[in-house]
Amino acid sequence: MNIEFRFLGRIDFEEGLALQNQLVEQVYAGEIGDTCLLLEHEPVYTIGRTRDRSSLIGEPESLPHPVVEINRGGQATYHGPGQLVGYFMLDLHRYGQDLHTYLRAIEEAIIDFLKANGVSDAGRREGLTGVWVEDRKMASIGVGVRKWISMHGFALNVERDLTGFESIVPCGIQGVEMTSLERESGVDWTVEKAAIEIEKFIVTALANLARLKG
Repeated sequence: MNIEFRFLGRIDFEEGLALQNQLVEQVYAGEIGDTCLLLEHEPVYTIGRTRDRSSLIGEPESLPHPVVEINRGGQATYHGPGQLVGYFMLDLHRYGQDLHTYLRAIEEAIIDFLKANGVSDAGRREGLTGVWVEDRKMASIGVGVRKWISMHGFALNVERDLTGFESIVPCGIQGVEMTSLERESGVDWTVEKAAIEIEKFIVTALANLARLKG
């Protein structure tokens, strides 16, 4: 399993999106192999291409951070400092061309990482995408695909400050409580440390997915 990981530190959302688009074309053209970007964003709300904007509390211009519409599924989510974002530019021909199992593989990587770092109750909730601790959501997942090359990925709350979520209904789920690695483990973390530690779990989950295809 050969995946190039790049840790970018903190960047603007638009910069990250432009880089994803560039890398998708490069993977499709065979110029580079599968690539995973790990980073954190300046504060921003993103939402999928949907007419339903009920997950935004108020008009976009009234929110404390910019709102960007992107080509993933789902309702609004928040990205900002203290959150680890993972973007995958993968040729899904290698992984079975099945978005359902691909999403489950991303969840598997995050769950295994959390369980190895003091969050033993991390898991899934039936009918909902993402990673949860009981009824508290810790990671959101949303993917896009172009010519069977993936983009977007996951957002894992690492640090304790979750105030950025207060101006939205996260992922359109009424009454959901957001949580983080620091809150659930009781241990201090940095985004960079989480990025380093999660790499091996991503490699293992994607290798398992590739074996399912084979």
